[in-house]
Amino acid sequence: MKNIFVGNLDFAATETSLRSLFESYGTVDRVNLITDRDTGRFRGFAFVEMTDASQGDQAIAALNGRDLGGRALTINEAKPKSSGGGFGGASRQKRESRW
Repeated sequence: MKNIFVGNLDFAATETSLRSLFESYGTVDRVNLITDRDTGRFRGFAFVEMTDASQGDQAIAALNGRDLGGRALTINEAKPKSSGGGFGGASRQKRESRW
């Protein structure tokens, strides 16, 4: 399994368009377009999960920097979310215990 970050997307990008772009390199399990929590608007980046890691690597190598909709895509392996809760790395539980 390979989780891939796709950045600098045109705001008109869709799950279908991203899926078809990556499926030429292998099986796509999931496409997740990231939206703003408050407005629900697309934020210009997404995550694509591919079944086979080597196919994911091929897709990254082939598509990184490729022009799509007038924008050069930024594509790389997604990094795991950090466990820090923001605000200087303090977890939510620690922050709440101070009040």
